[in-house]
Amino acid sequence: MRNTGLAGKVALITGADGGIGAAIARAFAAEGAQVALHHLPGQAAPPPGVTWEHRISATGTATALAAELGKAVTVGVDLAEPEAARRVFDTVEQGLGPVDVLVNNAAHCESPDTVDTLTAAGLERAYRVNVMAPALLIAELARRAGGARPCVVNISTDAARAFPGQVGYGTSKAALEALTRGTALDLAPAGIRVNAVAPGPVQSGWMDEAIYEHARSIVPLGRVGEPEDIADAVVFLASHQARWITGQVLQVAGGHAL
Repeated sequence: MRNTGLAGKVALITGADGGIGAAIARAFAAEGAQVALHHLPGQAAPPPGVTWEHRISATGTATALAAELGKAVTVGVDLAEPEAARRVFDTVEQGLGPVDVLVNNAAHCESPDTVDTLTAAGLERAYRVNVMAPALLIAELARRAGGARPCVVNISTDAARAFPGQVGYGTSKAALEALTRGTALDLAPAGIRVNAVAPGPVQSGWMDEAIYEHARSIVPLGRVGEPEDIADAVVFLASHQARWITGQVLQVAGGHAL
C-alpha cells in the first residue's frame, strides 16, 4: 500500500456533517489523519419561501460522526459570517493543532434559484458561503502556515460552466474554480498547493427514484456517483502522490458534462 503521507495530519473539512463531507472526513480518518468537522449551526434557517437544498441537520450528526472517528473536533459556525474563518481556525487549533489540509466542501444552494426568481439576499448568501468563505479560509490557512506547506482542496461542481435553473449556485461555483487557480499561483512560492474537485451527480440522499434514474441515464459511465467517489479524489489531491499538482480542477463525474 502506498503511503499518502496523511497520517497524523490535521484535516479541516467544512460541511462535514453528512453526504460528501462526511465521506471525505471518513476517508482522511482512514489514512490516519486527525479530522475537524465543520457544520452549520442548528439555529441558522432560511427566510420564508426559500428552501436551503441538501441541508443536513447540524449539531447531532456532526457529534455522532466525531464520536465514530475518534480523535475529531466539531466546529459549528455559519460561514456567511465575516469572522467565520478566524473562529473556525481558532477552534481547530485549540483542539487538534495547526491545519495541514483544508477542504472547502460546505456550500449554499437554495430554491428557487432561477434567473427570474433571483434575490439580492439569496445571491449574497450563495457568494458568501461558496466563494468568500473559501477565500477567507484559504487566506487564514496561509497566514497561519508559519513555514509549513499545507494544501487546499475546494469542492466545485461539474456544471460550473453553465448551470441553468441554479444561477446563484452555478455562478458562485465558477467563481470558486477561478479562486482555485488564482490562489494556487499566489501561494505556490510558499509551497501551498490549491486544487479543486468538480463532482457530477452524486447520490448523497437527496435524489428520489425518478431523479436518480434520470441522473444515471445521462452519465456516460452508466451510474450515479457515490460520496466515496469524491472522497477518494480529495484524498489523492491532498496526498504525497499529488505533491506536484496545483491549480487544477479535477472533474469526478463519470464523463458527465464534458
